[in-house]
Amino acid sequence: MNPLKKLFKQTFVYGLATVLPRIISVLLLPLYTTIFQEASGYGEYINIYSWIAIFNVFLAYGMETTFFRFFHKTEDKKSVVSTAIISLLISSLLFLVIGVSAKDFVAEITNIKASYIKYTSYILVLDALVIIPFALLRAQEKPLKYAVLKVINVVINLGFNIFFLLLLPKVAAENTEGFFNRIYTPNTEITYIFISNIIASAVTLLMLAPSYLKISYTFNIKLWKQMLRYATPIMIAGLAFTINEVFDKILLTALLPDDVAASEVGKYGACYKLALFMTLFGTAFRMGVEPFFFSHSNAKNPQKTYAMITNYFVIFGSVILLGVIVFIDLLKPLLIRNPELWDAITIVPIILLASFCLGIYHNLSVWYKVTDRTKYGAYISSIGAVLTLLINFLFIPVIGYFASAIATLVAYGTMMLLSFYLGRKYYPVPYNLRKIVFYLSLSIVFSTISFYLFNRNLFVGSTLFLLFLALVFKMEKEKLKSIFKRT
Repeated sequence: MNPLKKLFKQTFVYGLATVLPRIISVLLLPLYTTIFQEASGYGEYINIYSWIAIFNVFLAYGMETTFFRFFHKTEDKKSVVSTAIISLLISSLLFLVIGVSAKDFVAEITNIKASYIKYTSYILVLDALVIIPFALLRAQEKPLKYAVLKVINVVINLGFNIFFLLLLPKVAAENTEGFFNRIYTPNTEITYIFISNIIASAVTLLMLAPSYLKISYTFNIKLWKQMLRYATPIMIAGLAFTINEVFDKILLTALLPDDVAASEVGKYGACYKLALFMTLFGTAFRMGVEPFFFSHSNAKNPQKTYAMITNYFVIFGSVILLGVIVFIDLLKPLLIRNPELWDAITIVPIILLASFCLGIYHNLSVWYKVTDRTKYGAYISSIGAVLTLLINFLFIPVIGYFASAIATLVAYGTMMLLSFYLGRKYYPVPYNLRKIVFYLSLSIVFSTISFYLFNRNLFVGSTLFLLFLALVFKMEKEKLKSIFKRT
């Protein structure tokens, strides 16, 4: 099969597995904005899961990408699997003990209630324990099984959220002496969200248990040290990425006045999720392309293929950027039911463009991954994190969540440009800069005209969107046909 056709096929399957969990966020957004009748309640939820995202990076410590690299370059693949699983198993159990034992201290530094810390610890550990089993499915090119397991996780999580947040209160109210009334506790919405997450994660781990039962449990210390050396810069890069992604919500909570902080975080977090469509596309593409980068790094002239992949990422991403901005007023009431949260709608184009820059960065980052220069990934993302922190600290007190949106764009845009510059030096890839700049610039110009100049006028926006699609079709149809007709 043509490698690009294979990539698109795997990206579609991985995309399905990635999109569905994210769709939960979309489906739960109207639910949560109904259950949390005030923006402050949703803001508390956003703050907690922002911290969960940060701790996720520490518990994974770069082992997923490291696993791909060593799995493809090491002959003793069983040793790679066993060493990686044992490493994460021990570190996760240690974290669980420390987290539960020091819950009061953790609560103090995270602004999360101490009673929630044990739940967050369980979620973090369960998520860490499935990292290598899921990575193994990707490395073995089993996207369908990967997708099925992800979908099951999604269905369980969504089902229990609906049960605990919608059905249980109604059933308990109608049966005051029954079983459901005894197990129902009012005003514990966040706890029920945690429980739903834990049940789904636990079931997923059970389904992946064969990965733990089949390994020999031999721990190669020499290999482990090599993996840690490769993984440490990736962990630093991952932490920096996560700071860029979620730390703005934490800083908004910390830097805004107490009487408005939770409400502002709720508004920002809700509208931030409207940029989910770009994030979904970028994540799905990355899930398919990362194993592809490693498996084809020794092929003849892989740089040409990498360049073509990036070209098409920019094309599809430009369509998504313009499409979401044009139809934002149709999406807004469907996803965010509480009009109080619409106040932050002005940040959506900025966050969409920032997410697009991040996706391009992930495509450009092939140079330091296949040449084992992962330290540069840490340097680049750390610069992005510094910019994020600096802009947020300086301007949140002045312009609130708009500063967080600008910081995100500046950070991801800078990372994209730095990766391109350094990649030309260490691993030149013949990107079609003229085409990339053309599509990206035209999408931004059309988006600006639709959103700002014509104040989101649907007729004007739709016309621009159709014009952009026609242009893409005219310029790319023959190339796309040739890719998918090849065998």
